[in-house]
Amino acid sequence: MTGSESQRRAYLAAMGVDLWLPRGEDAAETKDVAPVEIGEGWEPLRDAVAACTRCELAKSRTQTVFGVGNPGADWLLIGEAPGAEEDRRGEPFVGRAGKLLDEMLKAAGQAREQVFIANILKCRPPGNRDPKSDEAAACREYLERQIELIQPRIILAVGRIAAQNLLGSDAPVGRLRGRVHDLDGIPLVVTYHPAYLLRSPSQKQKAWDDLCLALSVLR
Repeated sequence: MTGSESQRRAYLAAMGVDLWLPRGEDAAETKDVAPVEIGEGWEPLRDAVAACTRCELAKSRTQTVFGVGNPGADWLLIGEAPGAEEDRRGEPFVGRAGKLLDEMLKAAGQAREQVFIANILKCRPPGNRDPKSDEAAACREYLERQIELIQPRIILAVGRIAAQNLLGSDAPVGRLRGRVHDLDGIPLVVTYHPAYLLRSPSQKQKAWDDLCLALSVLR
């Protein structure tokens, strides 16, 4: 760790910001995953994702779901994995959950086109099951490159799977939300997945509180 990095972490800790190491720094998660040869910029990264065969999901996907939005966005939203409709259309957060997410963003003064939306996994797990640890590890480098290229001012971890993978935690969303985390120098806020909010509309106020927290960080 460099002196500036140590100073930054000390400053964040003094502010009460939780510091987490991403799962990509956990050798147990990534020891069997070889680095990907990717050229510079967006197009080589898109090509690498589209051609990826690093895990078994490559055999069952219709197509990869790279992510959509503004490559220079302030906001980066990260969900868990594509569902059936996302796998068919090649775009994250579509359908009813996607529409609710769009409404949440509008309420926060953001259009879908202004932010960037990605997932922990670029391929759909069969039956929409939770991602396995080796699948998340295989995709981690792609997500890290997206974060590096976007350089967002805030990351919104959408749902339990995204939050736990990004923060290297097994804590429930209820314990992770409500405060600002740090992911390699980028503030990260955890919120509920819109699919959960559709099933539990009483939690929408908490999701709004999370968006307000993210807005306060940007200000």
